[in-house]
Amino acid sequence: MMSDALRAVILGIVEGVTEFIPVSSTGHLLLAERFFDLGEGPFWKSFAILIQLGAILAIVALYFLKLSKIALGIFSDPHARRFVIGVLVAFLPAAVIGAATGGYIKAFLFNPWVVCFSLIVGGAVLLWVDQLDLKPREHDATTFPLPMYLWIGFAQCISMIPGVSRSGATIVGAMLLGADKRAAAEFSFFLAIPTMLGAFVYDLYKSRGEMTLDHAGLVAIGFVVSFVTAMIVVKAFLGYVTRHGFTLFAWWRVIVGTLGLIALAMGR
Repeated sequence: MMSDALRAVILGIVEGVTEFIPVSSTGHLLLAERFFDLGEGPFWKSFAILIQLGAILAIVALYFLKLSKIALGIFSDPHARRFVIGVLVAFLPAAVIGAATGGYIKAFLFNPWVVCFSLIVGGAVLLWVDQLDLKPREHDATTFPLPMYLWIGFAQCISMIPGVSRSGATIVGAMLLGADKRAAAEFSFFLAIPTMLGAFVYDLYKSRGEMTLDHAGLVAIGFVVSFVTAMIVVKAFLGYVTRHGFTLFAWWRVIVGTLGLIALAMGR
């Protein structure tokens, strides 16, 4: 029988690998829990959200110099201040819509059938976007027009449906609005910081009464593993997607979603 520590390691790897590429970390974690018995139950559902902090800190570490410069210049540099405002503007739709519909989404949409269909549809969207002859106008994630930040924020809200992918929704939204692939991906990383930090704090507060010392140890394992894995994946992803686009990730989504539907149809 698989130990809880091994489950934490595997789920940490899944989180770190899938959080910032457009394949849906939430969808993969839900399918892993369903088909491989990697931790069903209230604690493991909270675990999947809490270990996202490791992935967030990977972004902070990778972009530490840029983020620290922005943070230090927020009161003196109008460009830094404008970017921070842009991130907050992009975060606002998810904060409002998530608060209003979060309970409904978890109650009715967090199931493997929805995940599998969303993976396939999202894969088709990525293939479509890759074929478009887009003419990027924006090449720096920190200088997008403010309305563009807002529309990317609305695009992110689509990812509240499990299996859609937060990074996928924001990257596609940014590209359709005029960003090049690298700038779209980088802004997706930056927007993840307040979005995922908010989810972390909210879920930690909700589960504070159920968190034992053993649970805290498992979260720490998943946290470290997701941090290290995300560090590796993000650096590789930026270079790959700039050169090759999203076809690999699109077909991965379609294959995983199709295999999941077959397994569900067989009663798994």
